[in-house]
Amino acid sequence: MISRIDLRGDALPEGGALRDLLPRAEFDVEAALEKVRPICEDVHHRGTAALIEYAQKFDGVELSQVRVPAEAVKAALEQLDPAVRAALEESIRRARIVHRGQRRTEHTTQVVPGGTVTEKWVPVERVGLYAPGGRSVYPSSVVMNVVPAQEAGVESIALASPPQKPRFEGDPAGGLPHPTILAACALLGVDEVYAVGGAVAVAMFAYGTEDCLPVNMVTGPGNIWVAAAKRYFTGKIGIDTEAGPTEIAVLADSTADPVHVAADLISQAEHDPLAAAVLVTDCAELADAVEKELEPQVAASKHVEDRIKPALAGKQSAIVLVDSLEDGLKVVDAYGAEHLEIQTAGAAAWAARVRNAGAIFVGPWAPVSLGDYCAGSNHVLPTGGCACHSSGLSVQSFLRGIHIVDYTRDALAEVTHHVVTLAEAEDLPAHGAALKARFGWKVPTV
Repeated sequence: MISRIDLRGDALPEGGALRDLLPRAEFDVEAALEKVRPICEDVHHRGTAALIEYAQKFDGVELSQVRVPAEAVKAALEQLDPAVRAALEESIRRARIVHRGQRRTEHTTQVVPGGTVTEKWVPVERVGLYAPGGRSVYPSSVVMNVVPAQEAGVESIALASPPQKPRFEGDPAGGLPHPTILAACALLGVDEVYAVGGAVAVAMFAYGTEDCLPVNMVTGPGNIWVAAAKRYFTGKIGIDTEAGPTEIAVLADSTADPVHVAADLISQAEHDPLAAAVLVTDCAELADAVEKELEPQVAASKHVEDRIKPALAGKQSAIVLVDSLEDGLKVVDAYGAEHLEIQTAGAAAWAARVRNAGAIFVGPWAPVSLGDYCAGSNHVLPTGGCACHSSGLSVQSFLRGIHIVDYTRDALAEVTHHVVTLAEAEDLPAHGAALKARFGWKVPTV
């Protein structure tokens, strides 16, 4: 059901050589980009008409408009299961606690007497948020995108999610995003919602249409077509990340419970047949026990044949055997998992030493599923090893730092000779002349 990679016996290679030994899903964004390009340009030229046509082609839904009426958003909340509403409200409450604590404040540094640099933080003016709605529906992703944007102070928030096929003849929810998505929007106070999916939604946000003003930034998880569209528009708009298939890595020793480990691997495998589930352990007995435990748990799960089995059996998933937890730490740092669980003795100490992970879950009582919904942390995280250079979505994602330079005449005079010297060293004498002009074309002596 899941392969093994045995790294015991020899010293582990360094850097890229170690990464090359580890499992990873194939995710060719560049190839997808060629198919996405004409779709994006069609949206650019035909606007809403193209959105409606692609809803029929890709989602099998006939639309007359893509903007979701405000009354439909309100009705979705009124009809929401009370238990689901309570869970979403708690998820929102906890996410606000964490993200509110991430707010940055303006800071002024006095460089010299009369010379200061102030860094102020300004939110992005308008953002487009994407909530997937294909293989699965993710109201939790609405929470994880909207809350940090709101806490950053973003004034204009639009959200897109694919239109759903009618469940029965005359279904009022047919052609709209999933009702739970709409209900989550209502709970968060987001009333600008569009029934548009995938790369088409990213193009709508980037170019704007008759109904939707263009945005400055697009965030949110999605499939390879969403990732390709984000790449296509990089430079025109800001993006969070080109999200690939979801990943879990578990660093575990003999103290780990194989029932917990197996359940956590399956929890990520049920997302997608390309989802990655990786166990890194120095205990062969645990590896055997987890492999044995996978059988009954998988058999008792939903989405077995179309997601879980292909995900666990795929080249992106494996049990990795190492000689020691020190080697295990090197492996998980090289892998740079989206989600990393530490299920070892002294888990907090090992977690503190991890350098590369989207989010770290410490000990047996902090499974990844908690972070997906109600830990307060954000679940929009870097995938594909990008955790070595990128962070998950946060309030900072929606803020821009601007430096404000304020110098008096005396403070400028004191440093002019250095500026002129460096400008001439770079053969840019006009840079120095811009300062000389302020002092009668002479370098002041201080």
